[in-house]
Amino acid sequence: MCNKPWNVHHKADIMRYNVLPLIFATLSIAVAFIAPINGMPPLLPTALGILSAAGMALIWRDIRSKVKGNDRTVNSLLSHYLAIKVVGWLGKRERNKLEADTRDVTRLQEETLLKRVRKNTDTLYGKRYDFNSIKDVSTFRARHPVTTYEHYRELIGRVASGEERVILAERPLLLAMTSGTSAASAMLLSTRDTNTEFFMQGVCVALDVMRKVYPGTDSLQRTTKFFYNPTLRQSEAGIPIGPNSSSPASSRHMMNLYTTPAPAFQAPSERDVLYLHLLFALRDPSVGALESNFSSTLFYAFTTLQERWQELVEDVEVGRLSPSLGLEPRLRAELERLLRPDPERAEQLRAHFRRGFRGVARRLWPRLNLVLAVDSGSNQIYGEMLREHYCQGVDLYSPFYAATEGLIGVNLWPQASPRRYLLCPRSMFCEFLPEACLEAELPQPLLMGEVEEGQSYELVVTNASGLYRYRLGDVVKVVGFHNQCPIMEFQYRRGQMLSLRGEKVSEVVFLEALKQVLVQWPGAQLVDYCCVESGILGDSVGGCDPHYQVFVELKGLRNLSEEQRYKLDHCLQQVSAVYKSFRSKGSIGPMRVQLVAAGAFAQLRERMMDHSGTSPNTFKMQRVLCRKDDALFLLGKTVS
Repeated sequence: MCNKPWNVHHKADIMRYNVLPLIFATLSIAVAFIAPINGMPPLLPTALGILSAAGMALIWRDIRSKVKGNDRTVNSLLSHYLAIKVVGWLGKRERNKLEADTRDVTRLQEETLLKRVRKNTDTLYGKRYDFNSIKDVSTFRARHPVTTYEHYRELIGRVASGEERVILAERPLLLAMTSGTSAASAMLLSTRDTNTEFFMQGVCVALDVMRKVYPGTDSLQRTTKFFYNPTLRQSEAGIPIGPNSSSPASSRHMMNLYTTPAPAFQAPSERDVLYLHLLFALRDPSVGALESNFSSTLFYAFTTLQERWQELVEDVEVGRLSPSLGLEPRLRAELERLLRPDPERAEQLRAHFRRGFRGVARRLWPRLNLVLAVDSGSNQIYGEMLREHYCQGVDLYSPFYAATEGLIGVNLWPQASPRRYLLCPRSMFCEFLPEACLEAELPQPLLMGEVEEGQSYELVVTNASGLYRYRLGDVVKVVGFHNQCPIMEFQYRRGQMLSLRGEKVSEVVFLEALKQVLVQWPGAQLVDYCCVESGILGDSVGGCDPHYQVFVELKGLRNLSEEQRYKLDHCLQQVSAVYKSFRSKGSIGPMRVQLVAAGAFAQLRERMMDHSGTSPNTFKMQRVLCRKDDALFLLGKTVS
């Protein structure tokens, strides 16, 4: 399946997207207005005007044939229609380009590398490594070492303070903060090229795939997108500092596509914005999609909905905003003007909620086509909980694999599990460090054409934002090829492994054990979890053999017996032979499982974001805690 090229019939594709009437109507109207000025014969503008009206009639017929949301004006429908047509055309073009790229990855990779090198030849960094003399991949690899963040820290600091042409020939748009999943949050450079590549090669391609696999998404229904405006600060040179992710500010021209009105994002807290997301979504039974950057954000939204549904339904019923929201009077009045009492919808909502929350998304929004959010890596558990509980019966598409450093891969197989991504050969120059060599003093990465199916590698990237042969910290497994291009599954982040004695238990392995034990804890529904090696806690857990402390938050189970706790240790031994060996020898002590109070992980999430400066749009829960303060916080929330 992966090696079969996509067939493209150009004429049929154009007609299917109804681009011709749209273009014709636009040009005809333009000519009708311009003609009198340029002395064009008077009959021609008249004829073109008639034809343009016919073209607009065809467009309007197409609009009327599509599923639409409630309370849509003509202007909002036309702008929505135009947006999906333009992005649809771009997606088809970029998808065809990607298909061609996968047949010639060696040439494409060298072209991508040399483009990065040539653009920054005259920078301080480019002169240091003599970029001007680099003409091919082999010269670049011989001249430039494999790097980590420490290699760039001082240089990025100089950029932040205003020095020009240090790493990049251009001024960065943003000093982008990483999410800090496996180490302290780092500051990287973000450029126009990085953002353009992400949109064209990632977003547009994913939307093209989505509309082919899920035809119902080719509609004029609104989407509920759970995102937030990040808090930005300024560097010494006035360059914005913050997360590089989709936000209301960066999507301001697309707000008409979403259920949440623009003024809602002026609310002072994430908690209040989330409430407004939910309120305006509940008012509209025709919502077509639920979207967020990560499935964890959607999961937190549904847990909030479960806690506050009565308050939300009352607001829908009376057409006002709860007094619990900390909104200043002007904003409250502006938002309440968008509401009206809807007792009929409120009664529908009450009936849905009283039936429980399993499969509630489909009941609330009967025409819901899709949930769109990344659910691989640390978000895998949230995606599984959404599918099994709140969003049961609704497909979930994890569209791409990306990081602050840039776009890495796109998911062309939305219904495949586990998630897999086709590496985008035009986005970054990629090398692959074999898993067995991760600790080598002088690592020797492989090229894209040298990787083997079934093997795991750490990604080493050269991107558009001044990173060269940079160890990304992500370990991926090559699970196949599409033409010449690797297909990858995310495995784990370096630094997010449990390794007391060198056993190296990855997140994937631990999660498998946890899923096995959850079915042996009757009535338990997982809310969240994380682990910490006992050495980080020190004397706080008493003197004993090194062991794992595991913190879990559950619904439906208030206590765990010693036998139930031991089952997690037993399951981990079953899935990790190395861990079992160390346990058998007594080198690692028995796991300690701590049940924490309801809401403990929501509070931990806020603490972590405050400490790292991470936005809710980019936050990823650490599965292996690195900071003693975080572990002690959860220890203090233990109830069993």
